[in-house]
Amino acid sequence: MSAFSPQEQKHLKEAAYSEFLRAKIKLAQRKGFDVPLADIHPGLKPHTRDIVRWALAGGQRAIFASFGLHKTSTNLEVMRQIGIHRPGLRLIVLPLGVRQEFIREAAKRFTGEYEVQVRFIRTDAEIDGQDVVYLTNYESVREGKIDVRKFRAVGLDEASVLRSYGSKTYQEFLPLFEQVEFKFVYTATPSPNRFKELIHYAGFLGVMDTGQALTRFFQRDSEKAGNLTLYPHKEQEFWLWVASWAVFIQRPSDLGHSDEGYDLPALDVRFHEVPSNYSTAGAEKNGQGLLIPNVAMGLSAAAGEKRDSMTARVAKVAEIMAADPDDHFLIWHDLEDERHAIQAAVPGVVSVWGTQDLDQREQRIADFSDGKIKDLSTKPIIAGSGCNFQVHCHREIFAGIGFKFNDFIQAVHRVQRFQQRHPVRIDIIHTEVERKVLADLMEKWRRHDEMQETMGKIIRNYGLDQLSMQDSLARTIGVERAVVAGERFSVANNDCVLEAMQQPTNSVGMIITSVPFANHYEYTPSYNDFGHTQDNDHFWAQMDFLTPELLRILQPGRIYACHVKDRINFGNVTGAGIPTVSPFHAEAIFHGIKHGFDYMGMITVVTDVVRENNQTYRLGYSEVCKDGTKMGVGSPEYILLFHKPQTDRSRGYADVPVTKAKPMCLDDAGTRIPFDRKAAPIPGTGYSVARWQVDAHAFWRSSGDRLLGAAELASFGPGKLAKLFTSMSLDNVYNYEYHVEVGEALLAGKALPADYLSLAPGSADPAVWHDIVRMRTLNGEQSARAVEKHVCPFQIDIVDRLIGRYSNPGEVIYDPFCGLGTVPVRAMKLGRRGAGSELNPAYFTDQVHYCQAMEREVSMPTLFDFEALDAERES
Repeated sequence: MSAFSPQEQKHLKEAAYSEFLRAKIKLAQRKGFDVPLADIHPGLKPHTRDIVRWALAGGQRAIFASFGLHKTSTNLEVMRQIGIHRPGLRLIVLPLGVRQEFIREAAKRFTGEYEVQVRFIRTDAEIDGQDVVYLTNYESVREGKIDVRKFRAVGLDEASVLRSYGSKTYQEFLPLFEQVEFKFVYTATPSPNRFKELIHYAGFLGVMDTGQALTRFFQRDSEKAGNLTLYPHKEQEFWLWVASWAVFIQRPSDLGHSDEGYDLPALDVRFHEVPSNYSTAGAEKNGQGLLIPNVAMGLSAAAGEKRDSMTARVAKVAEIMAADPDDHFLIWHDLEDERHAIQAAVPGVVSVWGTQDLDQREQRIADFSDGKIKDLSTKPIIAGSGCNFQVHCHREIFAGIGFKFNDFIQAVHRVQRFQQRHPVRIDIIHTEVERKVLADLMEKWRRHDEMQETMGKIIRNYGLDQLSMQDSLARTIGVERAVVAGERFSVANNDCVLEAMQQPTNSVGMIITSVPFANHYEYTPSYNDFGHTQDNDHFWAQMDFLTPELLRILQPGRIYACHVKDRINFGNVTGAGIPTVSPFHAEAIFHGIKHGFDYMGMITVVTDVVRENNQTYRLGYSEVCKDGTKMGVGSPEYILLFHKPQTDRSRGYADVPVTKAKPMCLDDAGTRIPFDRKAAPIPGTGYSVARWQVDAHAFWRSSGDRLLGAAELASFGPGKLAKLFTSMSLDNVYNYEYHVEVGEALLAGKALPADYLSLAPGSADPAVWHDIVRMRTLNGEQSARAVEKHVCPFQIDIVDRLIGRYSNPGEVIYDPFCGLGTVPVRAMKLGRRGAGSELNPAYFTDQVHYCQAMEREVSMPTLFDFEALDAERES
């Protein structure tokens, strides 16, 4: 017997649960060491010294400092301090052409007592000691010439250039540094248009797994895989989380220091449109000719437009330069043919290109930076990051435009930087057809400035103080309980754990719920949300608070039906290379058993494999043709049946059994008599043996009608065929080859749908439900009412069957994750009482609407009700 009273036990459980919720607040951990401000290089700017201390304390941090805010000296001082306090090999990875900036900075600022020796290497063979900071290019790491695992500390300078390598290389590159103790990222332009870049930096730094971060902060498009948008209610948490491991600073005043000397020069952007070549417009897929080329069709069309307009664009470059012959010009281009054309049109222009000797390339970049070369032409991918050209140059010309905003903005800020003495002029040349490309580029620029302002506000509000960020996030814990009740229902806007604690013991006749699928979705901004968990283990840890309460409130011997679905693990996240399945339903089974439920089995609900593939891309037809071993099968849903032990375990019946009235029968004389196995049952008068067979182990035989041919079936069209084929597959022996033949006949007639499965085989096993109407959910009503749809609506058919099989009329059916209210609504429809809880206030409002509407419906008397009442009065 417990030493605590029931009320004291409840308070203890609430306190433990509150502590669990607060522990959910995840900001970046400190994995570094503290260095007194007095020990930081005194020759650095005040804001730089603050950033160095913060980065060293974190140990794994990102420095997103604007152009000209001394990222180079920050990087060198961080490495110097690590060399003092945590000796080991140190490496800075650089873009091509940037090493001269580090060599200059070390020679200028890191001398004497604060000396830092830097040495450029291309292979591991050049490493000869720990008393220097090694420099190398990204290419050497990418090609495996440098083994980064040898180093204790690594800094990625201008890390945003990794995007130019492509997504696959980008994702493969970052895990190489997994075992490095101290890791840092430096760039001025983390893209606001690609949130995944920030997520990848977090993964590189070891702050959070990329898959976990994507799930935590981004909502998925249920119609299309990979289409991710930031949850509106997660926006503040996302940016505070980012600010815990990345410092965004636009000016020294963001950290409370003077902005004197840090005024960016004025930016004069001018656009020059040249005519497009209409003769190359081409045609649509249907053969209809185009009046003008359509660059929006993709990169190939855009490249064609660039080639066709090259002469006119290069002529415009020459014209702009000729108007100001004394200015130094930086000319950006994308094609090698453009480079040759520019050199031919503008004598004296010096070029830098990819296949050029590395030393020659870097020397030309250094000479242009020093003013020894007047005009330079190159690609943004080569010299667009890390180079400082502001001393002698304030003019840039983009000989063309492209889709990559990061390359563009980086290139602009090679000259628009602090310490630039002149207004900066940027000339952008584009064709008439490229107006849409230009508009997209400008919109990305606007969003870039917007994100910078968002992060600037966070830095100005919180500084580098994680504790204040954590306190701010803690305010999202908890909800003010609200209960709405009618004669047939009672639902609460509350945390499901806390609400279940309010329910009397043994008060519920049945529990039906669809639990959140771990951290797959988050339904609210609150940390009370079960979807606000790191992984499956963390989710089940929160369920450890709920499941004992469900066991307590359920009547002895009754059923807890738990709807679950397995999770898909994508190969690019797990490293498996192929999509695999996380057996979530199996974890749910053992979780229920652990907390005292008897496991009674599961019902399988098949899903539409075509729609599933449209959402996950894991069962693609093209991929299975390449290698059949890559494809698994469609992922069904499961109803897990748990049984609360009855009080008397020597008898196999619930304390209050769920009884079924047997049907009335007719004897040989045609008289109605109570159930008799030898007599004929009267249909609809009770629970028949036939219905029991369907519930327990149904098996439908053929009616004797002949099979239709594949061509005949295909002639019905996909709409009628879907129902007909499923019915036919139940009435006859299933034939796999015939199944495929029908599908191929549909395909030949161009009638095989691509957005849903039209030839679903029926199931003869009652444990597999094939006929659940996937779209018959309360979301249909939500759509009609033009209000928010639920992320994972519960199918009405499933709920109806479960209520009918496992509960008695008049009993309470409880759902801790009530959503839009499917369970209480259907419970009332079937003559029971509905109850439950929902955390999301918007869903709760809609839930109340549906519950009240259903209560009115079932309470509305019918004509027969009035006739029965009149008869009762007369008697």
